[in-house]
Amino acid sequence: MSYIKDNFLLKNKTAEKLYFNYAKDMPIFDYHCHLPEKQILENKTFNDVYEIWLAGDHYKWRLMRNYGVNEAYITGDKSHKEKFLVYCKTLSTAFGNPLYHWSQVELKEFFNCELEINEENAELIWDWCNEFIKVNNVTPQSLIEKSNVTHLFTTNEIFDDLSTFPAIAKKGYKFKVIPAFRADKIMNIEAAQYNDFIAKLGTVSALNELEDKIEERLKAFIEVGTTAADVALQSVYPIAEKAEADAVFAKRRKGETVTQAESEVFKGYLTYFLFKLYAKYNIATELHVGAMRNNNSVMLEKLGLDTGYDSIAEDNSIKYMSRLFDRLNSENSLPKTIVFNLNPKMNAEIMTLIGSFQSDEARGKMQYGPAWWFLDNKVGMEKHLDDLTATGHIGAFVGMLTDSRSLLSYPRHHYFRRILCNFFGGMMERGEMTQDEKLVGEVIKDVCYRNSIKYLGM
Repeated sequence: MSYIKDNFLLKNKTAEKLYFNYAKDMPIFDYHCHLPEKQILENKTFNDVYEIWLAGDHYKWRLMRNYGVNEAYITGDKSHKEKFLVYCKTLSTAFGNPLYHWSQVELKEFFNCELEINEENAELIWDWCNEFIKVNNVTPQSLIEKSNVTHLFTTNEIFDDLSTFPAIAKKGYKFKVIPAFRADKIMNIEAAQYNDFIAKLGTVSALNELEDKIEERLKAFIEVGTTAADVALQSVYPIAEKAEADAVFAKRRKGETVTQAESEVFKGYLTYFLFKLYAKYNIATELHVGAMRNNNSVMLEKLGLDTGYDSIAEDNSIKYMSRLFDRLNSENSLPKTIVFNLNPKMNAEIMTLIGSFQSDEARGKMQYGPAWWFLDNKVGMEKHLDDLTATGHIGAFVGMLTDSRSLLSYPRHHYFRRILCNFFGGMMERGEMTQDEKLVGEVIKDVCYRNSIKYLGM
């Protein structure tokens, strides 16, 4: 039987009361994920558990690589069943890894199966889950609705087809699917396919024309409900003059290669332009920093982007982030911003920086985003809460997200909620905060759901 019990991660009675009375039944707003909207629209019954559990999930792929699993069993030509069985064997000894917890919870929550995941049980679990899928007609809609999700924001590039979203709205699902606007492929001027991406926007030869196209596309996103945008950078760069950025853009459009310094000039200016644009249209901005991407060039060539070969960067761009926020603020063009930081060494620096730019435009206008990617584990979440409460205000926090390509990722919200309730419960039992359970419970409800709903205009 599963080792996951009702009091999982809840270390005292107060934590248990907070979780079961206030956190457990709150809805979920997944304001940043990478779920494929077309799959949600098509809403087909899955063929087997592999399609739901392992396909496209680079968290799981990475764990298998760490265990020395041959790539044929990860992204290669082995059968779905063979890949699933190897994952179960891998997971059985991954003690302390969040996937060790998440996968066991997913098995129970979505397939009503409490077998412990290991090599011995792998065949039984494969058969159990596949029978469950067949009998219960498991689809993307059923998984999302079972998770009590009310809204989810997919992450869509500037040139993506938006016709899927009105079509989903007509389906009558119990949840809304809304695109978050992302211009990363227009930002990353050094990419080999850059000019192909620009071509998707039409005829664009100068920076002024690119800016017009970006604004045009943002308006199209807003028409289908967009209230958030996403910017992903390894680090924040100095704000360059527009003429400098225009020269770099013109060089790249001619098919020439740009240097790293030229790339940073372009990214520094375009980041500033995007933030101003998002402020103009009241678009909340999710800034992701600290990821060093595509470290393994051999596997990048073989498998492409987002396949599990990224890591935490050491870049410290706090000075340039300060100058970006200050200039935007001085120009009355600083949008609501959630800063997601992948390097935990920078928690306090970023927390204290965003505290310098708060205003009454929104509760927690400048947000320190939740523990993200390599940090959305027990250690990372606990450190995040320590740093957030030490230098910010937990009552304004917009809470957890999945940042996932897997439809089974929603137990991550409850993983976070248990850690949050244990955090408060421990302080209450140590006499370090109020004993007013109802007051604390209302804050928990805010952090779990209500703050993000208000912040993102839902």
